Amino acid sequence: MKQRIITAVVIAAIFIPLVILGEIPFLLTVYLMASIGLYELMKMKKLSVFSFEAILSHMLLWVLLLPEQYTSFLTDIHYDKVQVFLIGVLLLLLYTVISKNRFTFDDAGFLVISILYLGIGFYYLFETRDSVDLGLIYILLTLFTIWATDSGAYFIGKAIGKRKLWPEISPNKTVEGFIGGVLSAMIVGVLFYAFSSLDYTLIQLLLISLIIGVFGQLGDLVQSAYKRHYGVKDSGKLLPGHGGILDRLDSVIFILPILHLLHVL
Repeated sequence: MKQRIITAVVIAAIFIPLVILGEIPFLLTVYLMASIGLYELMKMKKLSVFSFEAILSHMLLWVLLLPEQYTSFLTDIHYDKVQVFLIGVLLLLLYTVISKNRFTFDDAGFLVISILYLGIGFYYLFETRDSVDLGLIYILLTLFTIWATDSGAYFIGKAIGKRKLWPEISPNKTVEGFIGGVLSAMIVGVLFYAFSSLDYTLIQLLLISLIIGVFGQLGDLVQSAYKRHYGVKDSGKLLPGHGGILDRLDSVIFILPILHLLHVL
């Protein structure tokens, strides 16, 4: 626990200033985190990280992460991000033939899903910060709500948790912890209503916090399902006491696209 707390403090001390700074420094941070995330997923699947498929996958991820203001070079050659991604998918499928099935159809499907999972999630991390009004407050609302959800779920689950939430995927999570996480998230909503400049009613902020609390924990379960399927405990070892990048940001990259698709942000 001590190592976990120390790492969390160090991460916050580095990450929060970059979020506040925004623009190119934050965009480069997003690119770095997403690239490490893809590396972690490839290691789970035991795919070579020094290979044609790894290089192509990272290139496709970087294209998906491009903010709209940086895609003019694609427009100049009469392509958009979706078309480039589709070309990449075809190349991955073609490579299954060229490699004589060393790189399989299953491997290609895994990479396509992984690129979309990371590309969409991390894209909206930057998009939320820099491309909407009050983007910084939206990001801070999301981060603080998720952190409160995680803490509430952990401590309340540890104190009174009895009924398993989803033992096949994450045996330590409990129904009581899940509910405690949601209630903790809604407390953050009340605090942002009282102290932030967001133009939301209390009911609206409570609803947003509810969505983050519920789907943030589901995003954590998605990452747990990845790890359980491939027989690993953590997505990586970069962050002592926490695991990898995806162990820390799984809820963030899952909830932000949902908030945008619901037109909440």
